[in-house]
Amino acid sequence: MTIKSKSPVAAHRARRSDEGYVRVEVSVRKEDAVLVRRVASALSDPVRQGEARAALRRTFADPAEIGLKSLLASAPLDGIDLDRARDLGRDVDL
Repeated sequence: MTIKSKSPVAAHRARRSDEGYVRVEVSVRKEDAVLVRRVASALSDPVRQGEARAALRRTFADPAEIGLKSLLASAPLDGIDLDRARDLGRDVDL
């Protein structure tokens, strides 16, 4: 019985996987295909990968989670009256 060797494509993919690469398939609009290919090319180029990753992370990074205290501290509250009249409501006979 002979053992069938891997096809050249399978061998190439296995080699790339061992190097830490992952095969990704995306669907994009026709006019964006060239752009996506260039981004992929820049990410795999040792000379350009650092700059490309930094630019992509700046643009598409997840926003940092902000706590309520920080959110309120950064809110523009100029000109907003935050004082409230003390309203005791109606008189209730208990």
